[in-house]
Amino acid sequence: MSLPRIAVLDDYQRVSVPLFNRLASSGYQVTTFTDTLLPYNHPNTPPNVKDELVRRLEPFDIICSMRERTPFPEELVNKLPNLKLLLTTGPRNASIDVQACHSRGIQVAGTTHASQTPDSTTQHCVALILSLARNIPQDDATVKLGGWQTTTATELAGKVFGTIGLGRLGGSVARIMHVAFGMKVIAWSTSLNQEAADEKAKATGLPVEDENGEKTFKVVSRDELFSTADVVSVQLVLSDRSRGLITVDDLGKMKKSALFVNTSRGPIVVEEDLLDTARKGRIRGIALDVYEIEPLLEDSQWRTTKWGEGGKSQVVLSPHMGYVEEETLGHWYEQQVENILRWQKGEALTTLFKDNGY
Repeated sequence: MSLPRIAVLDDYQRVSVPLFNRLASSGYQVTTFTDTLLPYNHPNTPPNVKDELVRRLEPFDIICSMRERTPFPEELVNKLPNLKLLLTTGPRNASIDVQACHSRGIQVAGTTHASQTPDSTTQHCVALILSLARNIPQDDATVKLGGWQTTTATELAGKVFGTIGLGRLGGSVARIMHVAFGMKVIAWSTSLNQEAADEKAKATGLPVEDENGEKTFKVVSRDELFSTADVVSVQLVLSDRSRGLITVDDLGKMKKSALFVNTSRGPIVVEEDLLDTARKGRIRGIALDVYEIEPLLEDSQWRTTKWGEGGKSQVVLSPHMGYVEEETLGHWYEQQVENILRWQKGEALTTLFKDNGY
């Protein structure tokens, strides 16, 4: 009996190849794809691209995906008759319709997180904040073109850091901005209360109150966060409740001197509202690691606009690099290989998903 055909999707840097060579050398047919097609379930994806995605995936018994780079809605799952095992990276993936997979007898499993303190996305978020505040990308380009100083930097010390969401990542970033730069931390989300914020402060090793009796992580209203924060950072999980949560009404309340950073998920913010804010220069700067459609389309206004000119906001872009570390990706791919071997032997898989996607 022939061994299963395996597709490794969206491996831009080919990190998986040496790890999956272990399977290829044992007779498995492994195909690595280094590009991402438009998502099947996006309203702007044309029918011919949907058909191309189906043709690409249809031959494979096992598909190894990378986070949400290729979503698997029910309609796509039902067009893959050979699929028996769908693996993803990370402990959850809301872009997979797990129930649709299970109804077809397809097992779905993820991976555990690599141990990092602070984790990769926290590090990247802080790096983007500093790059934007200190004009690092713009100054780098200017110096390499023969120029010198063209603008001033944004002071962070003692300013207000506003986090939208105060979970694992939100608390981690907030702690760094408070301890390293003395920023006052305010927080808001639809379900956050002060008691939970106090517990989060303690969990990150900080006191509940500072020496002046002020809350270390102070919960405020939505309006107060957007109108008073000098840096606004999005730290929410994408869900039906958070999709499109941040709109022009929120962005319009921000200070002219404020910075906006999103390292969570693009669809949490209404993209056209954010683009309009940037085009009109309503705030000083925007730093993004996540977008509505990834990879960014070649004609995306984020790519084609000359930001920082003609009154437009400064914009710093990175290509969803928050979790992209060689050690992390290698850790995930190694677990996928182990799960394939377990599945082939009829053994229980690790990080098996239930119908709710976890």
